[in-house]
Amino acid sequence: MSGPLLVRREGALGRLTLNRPGQLNALSLPMIRAMTAALDSWERDDAVAAVLVDGAGERGLCAGGDVRYLDEDAARGGHEFPTLLAEEYRLDARIDRFPKPYVALMDGLVMGGGVGVSAHGSVRVVTERTVLAMPEVSIGLVPDVGGTWLLTRVPGELGTHIALAGVRLDAADAIACGLADVCVPNGRLPELVVGLIARLAELHERHSRANLLTESAVRAVVDRLAVDAGESRLLADREWVDDCYAADTVPEIVERLREAGRVETADAITAQSPVALVLTLHALREARALTLEQALEREYALSRAAVRWPDFREGIRARLVDRDGAPRWRPPTLAEVTDEIVEAFLRGARLDDPPLWA
Repeated sequence: MSGPLLVRREGALGRLTLNRPGQLNALSLPMIRAMTAALDSWERDDAVAAVLVDGAGERGLCAGGDVRYLDEDAARGGHEFPTLLAEEYRLDARIDRFPKPYVALMDGLVMGGGVGVSAHGSVRVVTERTVLAMPEVSIGLVPDVGGTWLLTRVPGELGTHIALAGVRLDAADAIACGLADVCVPNGRLPELVVGLIARLAELHERHSRANLLTESAVRAVVDRLAVDAGESRLLADREWVDDCYAADTVPEIVERLREAGRVETADAITAQSPVALVLTLHALREARALTLEQALEREYALSRAAVRWPDFREGIRARLVDRDGAPRWRPPTLAEVTDEIVEAFLRGARLDDPPLWA
């Protein structure tokens, strides 16, 4: 089999493998469309009892969306990327409400769009190699793929900390934050897959209405291989995180962090795109009262605007192309992010782009 997404059935298990290991399995529009088509087909197919998604290669499930494609499209005027974003966000919502068990193997790097195709699943498996993050503000974007919604369901203000400071989570952190369910050693993932295939085949052989038993059966297979992920270092920081990030604005958060002696965290925040930071905080606070679909709609507007703002292409240059780590943000400081700047940014969300929801 070949192609950027491997789609196949193994017994009653539908399998999706992101297959761009040289690009850290970055999501492209053909991959998104193929995943959507597979889920549509398998939902209606009684022979498919559960779905499993994983990533090819040794580096991780998925390091995000294809930002180089977005960068190239932005250079051409930004006419194509709204379609990619809309279809990706619809896929994330589709995964969230998929009626059959959706098992995500969140091994290795899981960032941005990789979070979207995994953390919305019903059985989310991390390993000792998991590194999960939503680092969008480092390239001038706002957390998307339902990220604002997910992060506001994290205990206390830890989600705000993750988003603004670009915090990387390990397996214990991901479970503690409700972004994953269970830890299975990387070396036992093949055994997990084989166990799922065997158990699902047994169910379908013995029961005419096997789907009613599938959820508990899938979790039983996963739980048999689970190990203790250990203590979450991130959760242990909650006291100072809750205090500092309860402030109303990003400059106030930074000031509280410095006063609390958390200089490294304050510096990490101020290194990100100022306008993206301001809009991210607002989006996170707003998402607390939204459904996932409503949060995705808000993220869609912000993402369209962000890709059309100079910070996105500058962030790509500094972080991924030249890798000099010295982006020249516009404006360069948080103090210069005025209401007028925010309004100018949001004008990039064009009304003639395709709507997210029909």
